[in-house]
Formats: sequence, C-alpha cells, structure tokens
Amino acid sequence: MVKTIACAAVVLLATAGGIRPQAGWAAAATKLPSWVKVDAAHGANGTLNFNAYANGQMTVVVPAGWRVHIDFVNTGAGALPHSLEVIRAVPASKIPPQAIPPAIPRAESRLLVAGIPPQQTDSFDFTAQLAGQYLWFCGVPAHGTQGMWDRLIVSASAKVPSVTVK
Repeated sequence: MVKTIACAAVVLLATAGGIRPQAGWAAAATKLPSWVKVDAAHGANGTLNFNAYANGQMTVVVPAGWRVHIDFVNTGAGALPHSLEVIRAVPASKIPPQAIPPAIPRAESRLLVAGIPPQQTDSFDFTAQLAGQYLWFCGVPAHGTQGMWDRLIVSASAKVPSVTVK
C-alpha cells in the first residue's frame, strides 16, 4: 500500500517549502511545525529560502515508497520568481547554477528555470521511491548557489515523515 504525504511549498516573502503533514508526522525541532508556514521576513537568506530556511537548514525525511504532494505558492514580496525540484544531494560547493533534471521523476514545479512568478502557484506529485539523500532546490539561475536549497532524505527505515531544522 502506498502512503501519501502532503507538502506545501508555501512561499512566504520568498519561496518557502512548507510542509503539510498527514496524521502521525513528527517534528524533531520545536521551532518549526504547525505545519511550516513561516514569516520569511524574519527568515534566513532574504527571499531565497524555503519556509524561511536556506543553505540546508531544514531537512525533511520521507519514508521510501510514500507519495509526496507539493502545493507550491510563491507569495514572495521581493517580486522574484522561484521554482522547486528535487535533485541528488551534493556538497554546498557543488550546487548547480540553475535547474538540472530532477533526481526523482515528476519531482519538479513548472517553469524550473524561469520560475513561478510572485503570487502564483503550482502543484505536483511524486513517489519517493529510491532511498537516498536529495535536495529541495530552486532552479532559477543563481538562486541555488545563493543558498535556496534544503535537504530531503528518502529513508528505507523511517515509518513516518519528519522535519528537523537548524
């Protein structure tokens, strides 16, 4: 049986990778969930963040085989377009300069390079099939290299999704 999690990439004054859980989600950090709608004006890295977290500060763990739903909303006040895709994890010094093919089929918003304009939305679904380490990544040129990325772990041993923040 495939289980589904719902993630909202809620962009608050930037792109925010907000997460809306199914029942049973655990948050390992007390300062984040009520499900990750954050005032990005007080977040990291200006408007180049996901739910006020950038440069790998937020890690989402998803059990392997679970279906993930993303509601991506760019409510950025900085009038910057943003996108979201899942790429293979790389060291911070090797972050790509713009969008590359996603590491998981269908794990990408539309307009990866151009970005979703402010005040617009997108939704997409994918199955977190292959266990491994990935990044949530903005494919708009230079956004990723400027810190607009966080971590995604698809875990073969996790029973429920979780979020940790630094």
